[in-house]
Amino acid sequence: MANDTVVERLGMFASAVAGRPLVVAALEAGEPAWTDGRTVYVDAASSLRSQLESLTVQASLLAAGGLEPDIVARLAKRQALADRYLAVEGRRALDANAPFLPMSMRSLIDGCPDVSSGSPSASLAMAESRAVIGPTPASFGTIHARRLLAEHRAAEKSRAAAAARHRPAKKPQGDLSELLGEADTEEDVLDLFSSPAGGGGIGRLLAKMMSKVRQLGGGGPPGADAATHQRRSATRGAGAVVSSLTPSPDRDTADDAIKGITYPEWDLHHKRYRQDWCTVVEAEATALGEGWSTPDGHALRRSLTRLGMGLSRHHRQAQGDDIDVDAAVEMQVELAAGSAPDDSVYVDNLRRRRDLSVLILLDVSGSAAEAGGDGRTVHEQQRTAAAAMTTALHELGDRVALFAYSSQGRSAVNMTPIKRFDERFDTAAMRRLYGLRPGAYSRLGAAIRHGATVLRERAGTPRRLLVVLSDGLAYDHGYERVYGAADARRALSEVTREGIGCLCLTVGAGTDVEELRRVFGTAAHATIAEPGQLSRVIGPLFRVALNRAEARRRKAS
Repeated sequence: MANDTVVERLGMFASAVAGRPLVVAALEAGEPAWTDGRTVYVDAASSLRSQLESLTVQASLLAAGGLEPDIVARLAKRQALADRYLAVEGRRALDANAPFLPMSMRSLIDGCPDVSSGSPSASLAMAESRAVIGPTPASFGTIHARRLLAEHRAAEKSRAAAAARHRPAKKPQGDLSELLGEADTEEDVLDLFSSPAGGGGIGRLLAKMMSKVRQLGGGGPPGADAATHQRRSATRGAGAVVSSLTPSPDRDTADDAIKGITYPEWDLHHKRYRQDWCTVVEAEATALGEGWSTPDGHALRRSLTRLGMGLSRHHRQAQGDDIDVDAAVEMQVELAAGSAPDDSVYVDNLRRRRDLSVLILLDVSGSAAEAGGDGRTVHEQQRTAAAAMTTALHELGDRVALFAYSSQGRSAVNMTPIKRFDERFDTAAMRRLYGLRPGAYSRLGAAIRHGATVLRERAGTPRRLLVVLSDGLAYDHGYERVYGAADARRALSEVTREGIGCLCLTVGAGTDVEELRRVFGTAAHATIAEPGQLSRVIGPLFRVALNRAEARRRKAS
């Protein structure tokens, strides 16, 4: 593995098997292979076949969830137990990952101990029992539990530090929707600039803007009537969001602190926004569920692996679009000294850095309790899809959050955090998710606007995506279907104009396609019959939504 090209090729192989980015590094001759969750270490002196076998086992353990911290923590001080667990869990992981393994590597299963396990917990229970377990094959390597846990803690700290370091600066997020009238699409907005003369569209726009500024009289920020305007207030719970905009002087700030965050709503009948019309409150989950199964996110991970990768500059590359000056100087020095130089003297932009944040909004309104296509309710199917997507994105290293929403009128739009960006998707989060019960109504526009605020203020990455899991029935008190569809469509348009990708998914519901189009508008959206079909469509849908957001950001810049 002294050759860098071979190492890189092995890294791609390991990443493909694991469904997540991995790096391969060399060990001293004779040492067993192991992984810390980011890097797989293999014997540099062994044959290529042996290295591939070790990589297959270690990557499959990661893909099948066999090296999660809660399991590994119980192995930290008991190496003998870790070896027995590896023998059982290694067989289970290879079985679970078999459809995604190269044909030449599937023969590894035949050489495994003759044991059967259904989950990492079951494998650990078998290892702790007195059951007879055969010897662990040499290709399985070993488990360094303490190093795995140390790397996990370091990764958590690194993510927290990155989130704090890259937190977007808060500034007023003005939206010109009211000034533009019915300019609902990008084409409508661009038409305003068709005439550069003062009497054209741009001139009228500037006149309206100046009129709005004069009306403010210096007492508030420009753009206070804009679509994304929200009041500065506190919410209940630890996840309160605070807007950067100053509250209007005629409103009681203490009263706002009790009520939550206010958002506008698009009034279809009067063609204008109702400012500070809806109140969103983040309320912690109170009911906790039991009896779930860990979703198998391998197929989803394979679809999403490349989508969250951002470009970063790498030095000392064999090829690239710029010269690495330090490496070039060293090469000339080595040539002058008569040594064999390293010709990796370029700088290249490579996609090896995760830069994606995803917020998933799960509809838990009463309509989700209706029966779906496969005998389960729409809520059960959309909950399964939410768990699978959150698991896959979390394991890939993307920043992901999951919120549930429902409403009881415009003053009580409830958002329940299941997983925030800086939290793990662990047992506690799963209990919160499976404790949800559908009820009340769906004021979808307010939920979308609050989701955009969470992404804007907490995501910490340049690429952001809002995923709405809903049956598309936007309905509440004074929020009938035509009115609600127009507000939801308007809210998605606002979010898209900010450069945030929008994807709407309907799972298991029989909502009419035309009804969904009226609600979701031009946002990327799809209807699937059951959660098992998600892996077939999720990659292209994510790509479309992110490409639209990227195009919008480029136009804005």
